[in-house]
Amino acid sequence: VGQILFEKDVTKSALSYFRAAVADPRSAQVAPGAHELNTKISARQALEQLLDPSRIPNLIKIFEGGWNTEIFKALEQNGFEQADILKAAKEVQLPQGFTSLEGVLYPAQYSFTKETTAKQALEAMVNRFTLQVANLGLSNDPKLKAQELITIASIIQAEGDIKDFSKISQVIRNRLRIGMPLQMDSTVHYVKKVRGSVFLSTQSTLLKSPFNTYRKYGLPPAPIGNPGLDAIKAAINPADGK
Repeated sequence: VGQILFEKDVTKSALSYFRAAVADPRSAQVAPGAHELNTKISARQALEQLLDPSRIPNLIKIFEGGWNTEIFKALEQNGFEQADILKAAKEVQLPQGFTSLEGVLYPAQYSFTKETTAKQALEAMVNRFTLQVANLGLSNDPKLKAQELITIASIIQAEGDIKDFSKISQVIRNRLRIGMPLQMDSTVHYVKKVRGSVFLSTQSTLLKSPFNTYRKYGLPPAPIGNPGLDAIKAAINPADGK
């Protein structure tokens, strides 16, 4: 990024931006894609402008816990064709150990030029996921595979507030350990495609779906959304408790 800014006459050197970015953890939140910046500004100003949503054309915001269907709709609203998106979803290469695109489209802000294909857009989200989880130890759990941990993270994201994430993580593990169905409303909401604190009727708990954790024991077959970093960390590091 520093080199690009230097070549475009935004900053005096690539190193100046590098130093500013290393010193400010917000630099990790800079959205991939196009940004509208002033030239001949300081590295600190450049970082502030890169973080300013109003300077990002065609901004797409993927919120934590967003479903793939919601992400696809956001892409459509920004000029991508539905057929191209669905085709790209089948073709995009998944991270090693994953069989589901749901869960690996990282929640962040993105900006894509008109030349960007749907596949390139989805690949940018998958690559962002791979980068964010690279050093978290997703593959180090002796009992749970990487996709299973992301599935847990997606439930954590949908079930509660960030202050409770690690506790929800332990609840899920405890229920798995004793062979109890997870009985998580969020998994049924995912099947029904409804959001919020929706009352779950008895009829809803009887839905025939592998994602219905009232009927099916164990984890759902795939994530129920695309979790953020805090939920992923909680899935890996649950709180102690019964």
